[in-house]
Amino acid sequence: MRIFKFGGASVKDADAVKNLVNVLQEVGHKDTLVVVSAMGKMTNAMEKVVESYFNDKRNVKETIQEVIEYHHTIVSDLFKNPEHPVYGKLKVLFDEVTGFLTWNKSPKYAFVYDQVVCYGELLSTTIVSAYLNEIGIANTWLDVRTLIKTDTNYRDAQVNWERTQEQVDSLVDRSKLNITQGFLGSDDNNFTTTLGREGSDYSAAILAYCLNAESVTIWKDVPGVLNADPRNFEETHLLEKISYREAIELAFYGASVIHPKTLQPLQRKEIPLQVKSFVKPKDNGTIVGKGNGIEPKIPCFIVKKNQVLLKLSSLDFSFIVEDNISEIFKLFHDHRLKVDLIQNSAISFSVCLDNKFRGLQPLLEELKRKFKVVCHEDVSLYTIRHFNSDSVKSLQNGKSVLVEQRGKETVQLVVK
Repeated sequence: MRIFKFGGASVKDADAVKNLVNVLQEVGHKDTLVVVSAMGKMTNAMEKVVESYFNDKRNVKETIQEVIEYHHTIVSDLFKNPEHPVYGKLKVLFDEVTGFLTWNKSPKYAFVYDQVVCYGELLSTTIVSAYLNEIGIANTWLDVRTLIKTDTNYRDAQVNWERTQEQVDSLVDRSKLNITQGFLGSDDNNFTTTLGREGSDYSAAILAYCLNAESVTIWKDVPGVLNADPRNFEETHLLEKISYREAIELAFYGASVIHPKTLQPLQRKEIPLQVKSFVKPKDNGTIVGKGNGIEPKIPCFIVKKNQVLLKLSSLDFSFIVEDNISEIFKLFHDHRLKVDLIQNSAISFSVCLDNKFRGLQPLLEELKRKFKVVCHEDVSLYTIRHFNSDSVKSLQNGKSVLVEQRGKETVQLVVK
């Protein structure tokens, strides 16, 4: 069985959905499970709904209406019959999310986030599945929340592999074309959980692992894995082959083309990962599998923006030692800040953090009780794998470098 994953750009409008069909027709769709993300920027739109719910309830109806109109535009372009059953299915989903926001009593942002944002994927897969059936490509729509079981760590749930395997074995017909969602799971009480932003790649890997798939293909709007994100760098080159180890390194440092958790389950069963263009589906793209390093071996650039650099030093010039560092890292964990870079000396400690869960301000309040704290917000963390002197100079030019750290294969720069 093969696993295909299509991201938001590949289903952003009616033409994109039709192109998804073209891809399936060109490369075949027998014994295939297709994982589909929310359409276009719908995850952002659903996040706006959550923001309105917590900060400006008068705006909730308007933000939901924008989501409804976006999807109805796509559906009206795909289905000529205004009485098509897909409209009724979408109405049920919209009624569900509106109903949840009406009766919900939980004040927990992460819980509400997962119960609302999940509808982006539920809507997109309902439309894609209905359209495939409409044009004669029979398929089965699966609710991935019945397959992937997790803990209750909302917005960044951990997979219960044993229960997920049981569910996949009992619910997936491997002989059919299956359509399901990325990004989502559910806990023991069947409340929706999410696997972390951009988690659809990980969903594909989880299902591939449980199904012993022959391969996973991620369909992108780029030719494959490039040595830099073309949105941030002018000159980019296709990486034709990448080892699992190298891909995990790139993902760890923030390469956006592959989700950081995606590679581990694939590596364990040596399932190859292909990253290909949905514009040119017959092109080779990039293959990630067994082997060493990358081909061609060239510098790879990764940037993570909107980071936070903290510089901590002791108030009495005493050493920052193991006890202090242990306490600091516990605070990072408690406030859900992800550590991306660490550098320390005898009396100071610098760390670059990702503040995606908004824990920075309460963290600072606690740190300032024991340390002198200098905080630089909105910094960028650049990483170069397989760096050379020219590649480092190209990043340093015109930028204020706050921290630089070099290893044998990797250099990292925190810049303002």
